[in-house]
Amino acid sequence: MTTIEVNGLRKRFGPSVALDGMTFVVQPGRVTGFVGPNGAGKSTTLRMILGLDRPDAGTATIDGRRYADLPCPMRHAGALLDPHALHPARSGRNHLRWLARSQDLPDSRVDEVLNRSGLAAAGRRAAGGYSLGMRQRLGVAAALLGDPPVLLLDEPFNGLDPAGIVWMRDLLRGLAEDGRSVLVSSHLMSELQDMAGHVVVVGHGRVIADAGVNELIGAYSSLEAAYLDLTAGVGGIR
Repeated sequence: MTTIEVNGLRKRFGPSVALDGMTFVVQPGRVTGFVGPNGAGKSTTLRMILGLDRPDAGTATIDGRRYADLPCPMRHAGALLDPHALHPARSGRNHLRWLARSQDLPDSRVDEVLNRSGLAAAGRRAAGGYSLGMRQRLGVAAALLGDPPVLLLDEPFNGLDPAGIVWMRDLLRGLAEDGRSVLVSSHLMSELQDMAGHVVVVGHGRVIADAGVNELIGAYSSLEAAYLDLTAGVGGIR
């Protein structure tokens, strides 16, 4: 039962404060929405959980360990941060094979995640020709390669058509029902209301609200109304 724990993260970029004591826990068995205005610190937090940026203070751990200390880390945590992070001349399948080799995973696992992401027919095409929605699916396939107990996804619905949105929603629900910890950063409150069990609302690099979705709906009538009220007057990096 693996958790993500963010404790007192602080980060400045020059004179700008990006994170100001960011603290929350992502529990297994549910989707946790991670929401806030542009520049509120969401992407910086995700990057610190994955060891891509260093905090000035505080910690971010997966199962009590830093991502950098995890052996074969994609077996512990899968992530979709940038769907464009691929070699455009490499096929989708070979992109995944390259990642799989780095984690000592067999090619059979590549074919499994291609099928699960709906890209089996397009797997041998150059990924540079993929639409944004297809790149999102490829990014999800990469996140699932190691069958990890933790998933972190930044705006996974971007570029998806209506069928793709339904697929993504059902996938994330299913991953949480399997007992995984699923953290989803998104601006689509309607999707999170239908899918997430918990939500962390952030602004100015810190947590504004950390509550169950049903609790917020009960207080505000909808997740969107709760978000708009909680973030009123709250900007991003300052």
